[in-house]
Amino acid sequence: MDDTERAILESTYRALCEHGYADLTMQRIADESELSKAGLHYHYDSKERLFEAFLEYLYEQYCDRLDGASGETARERLDTLLTMELADPEADPGIDFQTAMLEVRAQAPYDETIQERLRAFDDALVSRLREVIADGVDAGEFDDRVDPELAADLLTTAISGAHTRQVAAGHPIDRSYEAARTYVDAYLVDESASEVTA
Repeated sequence: MDDTERAILESTYRALCEHGYADLTMQRIADESELSKAGLHYHYDSKERLFEAFLEYLYEQYCDRLDGASGETARERLDTLLTMELADPEADPGIDFQTAMLEVRAQAPYDETIQERLRAFDDALVSRLREVIADGVDAGEFDDRVDPELAADLLTTAISGAHTRQVAAGHPIDRSYEAARTYVDAYLVDESASEVTA
């Protein structure tokens, strides 16, 4: 990706936060950039193509963040993921962006391209959570009765729902973080392993 394309995608981000998805236009994206509307069309022939590239750009950044989840143990890596998703102020894109993305999600049932792109985000999170939980089961940190696939699905649903609930109902995201942590401690952690490490 060259500097101009990156600048266009960053302008798309600003315009999306400012106007929301429903009112996002090529002109409004151009207004956030140093290019004219015609200049945008030179790189992307339609708003749909530009937005598809924007979602891909976000996806690459998201995967980089997931890959950066660190910790010496699986439990620490899982907590890092939960913190990144629900409790990290530096990773929080802000309520304007979250609101705009809720609009985007509402379009997914009617737009196959958007649905496919959003599914990729979902799959990436499920995959990373499943991997970490499976590592924890193998290491004896998590109860061996835990199904990593089901636990990853549940946590992904909780994370997705937490963001929707924050935007739609004003529910504090930190409460959702505490709920997710409580689930991990109550249902995933092997009590005998906890006693050994306590």
